Amino acid sequence: MNWSEFFAMNGYGFYVWGSYGVAVLIFMIEIILVRHKRKITLQQLRMMRDAGEEE
Repeated sequence: MNWSEFFAMNGYGFYVWGSYGVAVLIFMIEIILVRHKRKITLQQLRMMRDAGEEE
């Protein structure tokens, strides 16, 4: 078996590799969103902490 046969997967390669691509894209978006949410949460916690110290 050569590489082109492996990637073609008897005509189903587009669907198989496309599915892998979509899954990787979703995972990357999820990681970005989680990091962004963590950053916002830490900022909010710092603001709450600083507001509590001022009283």
